[in-house]
Amino acid sequence: MKLGLVVIPTYNEIENIEAIIRAVFQLEKPFHVLIVDDNSPDKTFEKVQELQNEFPEQLFLEVRKKKSGLGTAYVHGFKWALFHNYAYVFEMDADFSHNPNDLQKLYEACENDGADMAIGSRYVKGVNVVNWPLSRVLLSYFASIYVKLITGMKIHDATAGFICYQKEVLEQINLDKIKFVGYAFQIEMKYRAYCKGFKIKEVPIIFTDRTKGQSKMSNTIIKEAVFGVITLRIKKLFNRL
Repeated sequence: MKLGLVVIPTYNEIENIEAIIRAVFQLEKPFHVLIVDDNSPDKTFEKVQELQNEFPEQLFLEVRKKKSGLGTAYVHGFKWALFHNYAYVFEMDADFSHNPNDLQKLYEACENDGADMAIGSRYVKGVNVVNWPLSRVLLSYFASIYVKLITGMKIHDATAGFICYQKEVLEQINLDKIKFVGYAFQIEMKYRAYCKGFKIKEVPIIFTDRTKGQSKMSNTIIKEAVFGVITLRIKKLFNRL
């Protein structure tokens, strides 16, 4: 069984992609990387193809036909990881908002501390966010409180997108049932793991907003999260999750 795969979805990340890949490969742990690119107009995938010549056994690429949402990109990557038999599967952004050095903390939470799912949490110890406007911090922080109230999950950072999964979590969650694509996707994955009784641990990290490239946040993503949480809770109540 292979150790760990870091799944990184990309869309127009040409300014960040080489640096983030190299940062992961410089870590002490020998993680592999899978880039799931949505046919970026800026040709992010071509830079990845170049780097595959340098890292043929560590770097992998899946190019989809069009931009189809963060959630579907991760599901694509998760299925790829399970097919290739990785013990640990990570999700991480390409823009350095997640520090690659923290991959090791998430891995250790699963490997050494018995977590089935380790979350890189911005809010488990105060508010650890750098360079976000106050409005964005408040939106994210109160979104997690809202999720707690609706779902009952005792998770401080329900919308976090920096995560390590034990293989068994992804095997037992029916990935074909995942419906959401933005923040709601992150909430849905945590809620499904929570409902399955998996041990979830939050690991404190410092989240730093991107300095290069464009954010993919939109009003549609926010609305999906607000109403998606209610949908998930209703499905759970009627045993249809």
